[in-house]
Amino acid sequence: MDLHQNLLGGPPPTELPDHPTAREALAASADPAPVAARFPEYSAAWAALAERAYEAGDDVATYAYARTGYHRGLDQLRRSGWKGHGPVPWQHEPNRGFLRSLYFLGKAAEGIEETEEAQRCATFLQDSSEEAAAVLNGRPNG
Repeated sequence: MDLHQNLLGGPPPTELPDHPTAREALAASADPAPVAARFPEYSAAWAALAERAYEAGDDVATYAYARTGYHRGLDQLRRSGWKGHGPVPWQHEPNRGFLRSLYFLGKAAEGIEETEEAQRCATFLQDSSEEAAAVLNGRPNG
């Protein structure tokens, strides 16, 4: 018996398509900004920009970058069959840009005291991928 099988018949996990050219450009670049400019649909570049702004203590820039990556990811999720809920697995690497953007959007919302948005993002992240929530919040997996 598959212990991870959804016995309630919920939606299947959504896996975003890979974008090898953008992924390789981001891996090769010290600055994610040119990658986001060249591949604006690539959530991972926006998440990297959000993370950099967050580490610099700039909540407003974090919010803007993360919101862009989040919305680009939502667009791709919908095109991949996602209906507004259901698992977005962390272990599928192309999903991580969206999940990281969602995480940083929540952190930035906390920073600007937008409490309801911060809670919504934390809940959405947990509901989408418990593993992503654990990894991004610094807790051990499982």
